Amino acid sequence: MTMPQTPIEDAKLMARVAQGDANACRLLVQRHLNPLVGLAMRMTGNKSEAEDIAQEAFVRLWKQSHQWQPKAKISTWLYRVTHNLAIDTIRRKKRQKLSESDQLEISKGITASQKNQDQTLHQQDITRQVEIAMSHLPERQRTAITLVHHRDMTNKEAATVMDISVDALESLLARGRRGLKEILADSRTDLLGAEA
Repeated sequence: MTMPQTPIEDAKLMARVAQGDANACRLLVQRHLNPLVGLAMRMTGNKSEAEDIAQEAFVRLWKQSHQWQPKAKISTWLYRVTHNLAIDTIRRKKRQKLSESDQLEISKGITASQKNQDQTLHQQDITRQVEIAMSHLPERQRTAITLVHHRDMTNKEAATVMDISVDALESLLARGRRGLKEILADSRTDLLGAEA
């Protein structure tokens, strides 16, 4: 009976990447790409941009691998770089002054394949409402909620990614949750008022 193969630790892979091992880099990409794309997608609302951002994070990892400090956690570093690149993208978009209707159109790119079409449509509507509500939150509150609730980071990990204290993160989370609750309550009132 053979022992199950355990995955190579990120730190060991990173040491190999620093020596120019493309296969080790490929393993890190396979391990971390989807969560990074998810983070960037939640922040930018655009899958294509999110994929570009995650790819750029890995390009930077490759280029800076020789400077890697083993005490740092690779996933935290990747999240931080992705977060910063997403913020840069958001700021660039703001400078280009995308209209509100364009932003709503971007957030509608949700597809699902479930057996019950009514349930799928209802779930899509809820998801769309939450994404629209998230887009109305201030950037830092949106990022805090995304890291903790959608990327399953601990408060400490999310605070490290955002370069803030845990207390500051918890404050952002509390304000963000309150803001979401108010926005979603308002949209529910609007929906119920429209039906009456």
